Amino acid sequence: MNWYEKLNEYFPIEEMKSKEHMELLLKEKADIYHKDEGPNHVMMYVETNDFVFVDYLFVSTDARGQGLGKKLINQLKQKDKPIILEVEPVDYDDTDTKKRQHFYNREGFKHAQSIGYSRRSLATNEVNELEILYWSPTNESEKSIFEKMKHTYENIHTYKDKELYGQSYQGVDEVLTYEEEKDQATV
Repeated sequence: MNWYEKLNEYFPIEEMKSKEHMELLLKEKADIYHKDEGPNHVMMYVETNDFVFVDYLFVSTDARGQGLGKKLINQLKQKDKPIILEVEPVDYDDTDTKKRQHFYNREGFKHAQSIGYSRRSLATNEVNELEILYWSPTNESEKSIFEKMKHTYENIHTYKDKELYGQSYQGVDEVLTYEEEKDQATV
């Protein structure tokens, strides 16, 4: 099974970029969009000068519980810049969402209370809400994380979307919201 098939089998259709989209990012944004692949994992991520965004992290069921996810996250932490990712909210009927959130909490990730993320899927036309998690070696503000998420949405998630999907995703201001009052409550 190739890297895309592994991701496509694991992640919901609403969250998946097309293979063409990811290949285009790997080719045309090779300076910032990367693939780390091994027999039991696939990690797609963005690395800019001041942050890392994990687009997809897949660890095969055979390798779970053996520290591979922790090792991959630690490799990113060694870059000494904030790490941001999107996760599905906990669904108590889906034990994977609970385990995933528990894993990231254990690794020191915080839930960005002030950032909302709600995007209509071009594949299903359903609105998909995700939570933003982040880890920072410094006391990074949620406002800063929000700005980095906007950058990722505009430069990665919607990259050539009209060309690739025949239609465009919603604008960044419709998808990402920031509530300053909630950010102040977490300081």
